[in-house]
Amino acid sequence: MLRNREIKWYILILCSITLLTTVATAFLLSTQAAMFVLITSLIFVGCSLIFTKWRYQEIAKLSSYLRRISNGDYGLDVRDNFEGELSILKSDIYKVTNMLSEHSSYLEQDKVKLTNAISDISHQLKTPLTSMMVMADLLSDKKLDEAKRTEFTHHIRIQLERMEWLVSSLLKLSKMDAGTIVFKKNQVYVNEVIQRAVEPVLIPMDIKQQNLKVTGENSVSFIGDLNWTTEAIINILKNCVEHTKEGGEISITFSENALFTEITIKDNGKGIAREDLPYIFKRFYKGKNAGEDSVGIGLAMAYSIITSQQGDIEVKSETGKGTAFQLKFYKRA
Repeated sequence: MLRNREIKWYILILCSITLLTTVATAFLLSTQAAMFVLITSLIFVGCSLIFTKWRYQEIAKLSSYLRRISNGDYGLDVRDNFEGELSILKSDIYKVTNMLSEHSSYLEQDKVKLTNAISDISHQLKTPLTSMMVMADLLSDKKLDEAKRTEFTHHIRIQLERMEWLVSSLLKLSKMDAGTIVFKKNQVYVNEVIQRAVEPVLIPMDIKQQNLKVTGENSVSFIGDLNWTTEAIINILKNCVEHTKEGGEISITFSENALFTEITIKDNGKGIAREDLPYIFKRFYKGKNAGEDSVGIGLAMAYSIITSQQGDIEVKSETGKGTAFQLKFYKRA
């Protein structure tokens, strides 16, 4: 403490005041009065130095506490139940420590998520890459007949399209996670969304001879992003088409009330097992009834798109009887 220049100046000033006061008292009053003033001043100076030393010790503890925080030790608690500036400072430091601890925890979770995402992506890309490498080796055989060459080329194109879709979907999801996508807030008519979403699945529905039934008023609308909402519904419809048998039926109904706009997409397909229901919106999750080509990312993207627009999506399903997806877009005040 005595090494600090401020303390040296503080002691010098106190001693100077004590000396001047004592001399002045002795000159103006008496020697006894001067001795009383001197003793009182020395006691005051001593108490002041003790208090200053205590404050410096507390500050030193806080400095040590901050050094431990900088080293990643967030388990310390310096709060006390007293009043005063130091107690307020301790409380504020503790709050900052909690914030740093939570931030560190979030960073650790993000690190784990990133590791898992990289692992999942690697797993998803490994299969088509291996398949294409094998077929590329076969194509290099000059004795390969033209029919096989055409077949292998077709399969390679299919795998490339699958990889392109996967990479594109992951890029969209990563943008949504990072908050870099700005969703528009326009009036969107549900009828227009349905028309756009149905177009990409008409051919696979026609191949499987599935029926599509759409019910709803043309005036039904919500506030949101037309293109992104269409993307979400496309992924849900693809899931319904994939899990509905030939000759099955897919129905889309939509309505509007004072609280929300609701879109229900229902099929009479295989349904989703009860144990799979809590996880179907999780990325790369594949349920028991998932197809071999399923990646497990379409419903995850649909969920992210809808919830990013302050919407909600629920699923009800019964094995062997079908699945119903309920989308709700809430009204804004």
